[in-house]
Amino acid sequence: MRIHQLSPVDAIASLKSTLSGLSYAEAERRLQEYGSNEVEKVIRKPLWLRLIKEFATFFSLILWIAAGLAFFAEWSDPGQDMAKVGYAIVIVILVSGIFSFWQEYRIEKTLVALRKLLPQQAQVVREGEVTQVSAEQLVPGDIIYLEQGDKIPADCRLIETFGARVNNAAITGESLPKMREADPSEVNNLIDSKNIVLAGTSMVSGQAKAIVFATGIHTEFGKIARLTQTAGEEISPLRKEIAYLSRLTAALAVLIGLLFFLIGWIIGIPFWKAFIFTIGIIVAMVPEGLLPTLTLALVLATQRMAKRNVLIRYLPSVETLGSTTVICTDKTGTLTQGNMLVRQIYLSKTIISLAGIKEKTDFLNLNKLFFLTAWMCHDLKEIGNHGKSPILGDPMEVALVEMVLNLSPTLPVYPRLDEIPFDAERMRLSTINQASEGNSLYCKGAPESVIPLCQHIVINGKIQPLDVETRANIIQAQDAMVHQGLRVLAFACKTLPIDYDREKLEEDLVFVGLAGLEDPPRPEVPEALRKCQEAGIKVIMVTGDHPGTAAAIAREIGLCKSDNPTIITGEQLRGFSDIRLQLALDAQEIIFARVVANQKMRIVEALKKKKHIVAVTGDGINDAPALKAAHIGIAMGIAGTDVAKESADMVLLDDNFASIVNAIEEGRAVFENIRKFLTYVLVHNVAELIPYLGFLLFKIPLALTPIQALLIDMGSDTFTALGLGAERPNPQIMRRPPRPQSERLMNWPLVFRAYIFLGLIEATAAMAVFFFVLNSAGWEYGQNLAAQDLLYMQATTACLSTIIVMQIVNVFLCRSDARSVFSTGFLGNKLIIIGVISEIVILLLINYTPWGNSLLGTAPFENEVWGLIIVCALVMFILEELRKWIARKKSLNSSYRDGV
Repeated sequence: MRIHQLSPVDAIASLKSTLSGLSYAEAERRLQEYGSNEVEKVIRKPLWLRLIKEFATFFSLILWIAAGLAFFAEWSDPGQDMAKVGYAIVIVILVSGIFSFWQEYRIEKTLVALRKLLPQQAQVVREGEVTQVSAEQLVPGDIIYLEQGDKIPADCRLIETFGARVNNAAITGESLPKMREADPSEVNNLIDSKNIVLAGTSMVSGQAKAIVFATGIHTEFGKIARLTQTAGEEISPLRKEIAYLSRLTAALAVLIGLLFFLIGWIIGIPFWKAFIFTIGIIVAMVPEGLLPTLTLALVLATQRMAKRNVLIRYLPSVETLGSTTVICTDKTGTLTQGNMLVRQIYLSKTIISLAGIKEKTDFLNLNKLFFLTAWMCHDLKEIGNHGKSPILGDPMEVALVEMVLNLSPTLPVYPRLDEIPFDAERMRLSTINQASEGNSLYCKGAPESVIPLCQHIVINGKIQPLDVETRANIIQAQDAMVHQGLRVLAFACKTLPIDYDREKLEEDLVFVGLAGLEDPPRPEVPEALRKCQEAGIKVIMVTGDHPGTAAAIAREIGLCKSDNPTIITGEQLRGFSDIRLQLALDAQEIIFARVVANQKMRIVEALKKKKHIVAVTGDGINDAPALKAAHIGIAMGIAGTDVAKESADMVLLDDNFASIVNAIEEGRAVFENIRKFLTYVLVHNVAELIPYLGFLLFKIPLALTPIQALLIDMGSDTFTALGLGAERPNPQIMRRPPRPQSERLMNWPLVFRAYIFLGLIEATAAMAVFFFVLNSAGWEYGQNLAAQDLLYMQATTACLSTIIVMQIVNVFLCRSDARSVFSTGFLGNKLIIIGVISEIVILLLINYTPWGNSLLGTAPFENEVWGLIIVCALVMFILEELRKWIARKKSLNSSYRDGV
């Protein structure tokens, strides 16, 4: 038999302990054997090693090789400015790596938060005496005392109790406190046993003596900690896409570089010169500014989301949330407010809403016994001054007392003489108080437990016999409240004789009324759920609460619209195979109730196997493993535990489920915006590549040096690309379904537009201006120009200036792939305006300042060249506007045909 199935005496004996507790020597021996009562620390890679890892990604390795080759080329053939290229690439790697590293550090905080939740001290019986020891020193076999308000320091088997109730929400997710007693239990599941209290939970009321049977990592709390620590880190879809894009562009750059190196070598170009230009091709093809720009764009997105009460802890989560297809949400504190409220009362054969009842003074006075019973019959701490002090304890009892304070605040406080505590079998609590008219008993509990004990009823202030018809009326009222999702309590009382028999206290009671309580849904939730459904996002309730309560709340908030949603309890889930669970998840409306930590994580894993992008909300310790296992974990900022927050990717600062909709909107915008600045960046990569191909294939002077190409990648285009990453969401973005996982960040339409259309236009313009400068000075084909030749520097400066000017035009073109610039506007994005101004400043500095000329090998050119550059930019603008017009017309015709 397991410990919860044994009697208290046998339970103590099974752990080789006694009521006098362990000896100090035996406690020390067990401490050495079982370890301290704390969360075990999983060995992780040191921070310095993880920092180095950030500089060793595939994309970074390609850049390290390019930097190394640049330094080697400078050493082998000095004077080619390749060292500047090398230093610039190293800076790119360092910036990208440091931005990524800080995200990893968050993992260390999870264990610290877990340890903080355990109490620091515990009252322990050692060698017959009660003493205080550090909670870390507890061992199996220790006898400990627990009181109201205490946190449970270890998993314990109760051996004595008095009115003990515990709040298991942090472990099991159950919103209501549970009665605990010392009698043996017949249930198989230890967690559900009424004589077990778990580490990390708390005593809501009463006192108890218990024996510790599990400490540290062996507790249920410790097992959750282990799940949280070992749950695999899920790579976000955005990181996968960026990794794919990095590999693709790097592989293309290397292949094209090697190909043209061989071509150059074959056609007679000196080895070192071909080698240098190969590095130039790699620099031109690899979008070095992509990762820093992406990171900065995500940072800006997180700042916008913070203004909408969403704190992003992990940058790629911004876009991940935008691609979410399923949200698994907790109920208590997430969809609901986490506070019990009395919504309806049944008095004098009438169901009454609390709204407006305060003015019915006569009615309230006639039913004074109901309010007096609710006022006396509770286990709350000292209220004091009729509610001016904080009320602590069971949320249900708090709600009843607050109802009394609101409706009948002048009731006296009668001293309590005795009580018959609540338990799961009796399902009621009775207190005996010294009232003005004599000792009185006040009782509250489940209607099916209290009503059969009643022989009389109060109707309009008069006590009358409780006949069959009136009983039926009470049951009918109870059913009406339950149908609305309310938790119903019955109240009764009686005046006791002086020599009352304690065995017969709860007989011949006077029924005084019913109260229907609810944990109100957040008012914003129904609209938020509607938007989620409109956006093609499935919402699944996953809660530790009762299935009936969960279903009623789901219907009230619009999560479930049918009368028979699929409801799966934790007990049923234990018998499900993985395949059966995946099939069950196909249900249109599904609720999981009475689930525990590892089951929440199992649901998440099943959804991931079905190729969903999964977001999970939660606030308790029990939610931490699922939060970490999901593609994105969403914790509650106010009610959430530290463990939940540290395990999550994002935190709702206002605990409002509706804020998730705002975050999804921002997340979807991020993906679109990444495509916008990716298009923008790839366009100038084509303009940078063409000069190298022209040099190798046609033996013309190199129109753009490697250091000038890096200036565009990391300098002039940075702010404008960042502006594209900060574009506002399209108004229609939440009316589209989530993007398919198979949809690539860089798809064929983007490739065509960036490389084939805009890229070639920009490259053609840059080369045309380059040759215009050369030919104007009398240059002839085949004539070699030295790197320090004034004409050569003027021509490369003109090529560089053309690319920068055309990128200024291009940033406005890239704000939409279909809408006209005149529709998107020119002034709606401050970052783009700042970027354009910065590009103009950079352009003037590199053209007309001595240090700019020296750093980049540039020189001022004739003013008429500016006219040609502006004409080229206008041609690009007109051609792209024409392409967009054709695309819109084609889309309109397609929509018309579909409609027909």
